[in-house]
Amino acid sequence: MNDLDATLSALADPTRRKVVDLLREGPRPAGELAEAVQMSAPALSRHLRVLRAGGLVQAETGDDDARLRLYSLRPEPFTALQAWLDQVQAFWAEQLGSFKEHVERER
Repeated sequence: MNDLDATLSALADPTRRKVVDLLREGPRPAGELAEAVQMSAPALSRHLRVLRAGGLVQAETGDDDARLRLYSLRPEPFTALQAWLDQVQAFWAEQLGSFKEHVERER
């Protein structure tokens, strides 16, 4: 699976997208994320594992407590996703532009 596939696969689940939305506001501990998405800590842990495996989030241990993990977004997968979306958009813009020219010529 390439990086883009891993990103899209991780984002396919609405709970994981909600976690990404929450982390856009800044780093958060797992417990706070679980509470925000109204999910048990073990259930959210599985989602966080998928997000980490896809490279979308990273976990750092807290300074005061090594058991506390603070989750934050990693920009690289989102930059790659945006670049791919830009390419798709450029393709369709070109196709629609060509179609418009064709229609105008046929008039």
